[in-house]
Amino acid sequence: MNYVSDEVLRGYLKNNCFGRQKSVKSPVLERALGLGESELRRLVNRLRKKAVPIGSGAEGYFYAAHAGEIYGTIRHLKEMQNGLQAAIQGLETALEHFGEVGE
Repeated sequence: MNYVSDEVLRGYLKNNCFGRQKSVKSPVLERALGLGESELRRLVNRLRKKAVPIGSGAEGYFYAAHAGEIYGTIRHLKEMQNGLQAAIQGLETALEHFGEVGE
């Protein structure tokens, strides 16, 4: 794996994937930048925390061209969050059917 900085990914997305219509799937970005899947997700997350408008959806990642694309990504992330919360609640319920920890 190569070391890729936040700015390299930001620049790549802004120059090559501007707007939802130019979305790129993760494997394509990984190959283009020499990244692994988890490294790409980590960089995207870090850039989003820095207010870089990286959008995503079923069609891949993109650099948001307008507010509507950001709203769409926020909606997508909230759906993922709700799914994770439901999974956590299911596992917590499953714990109730187990004995002591380590049994």
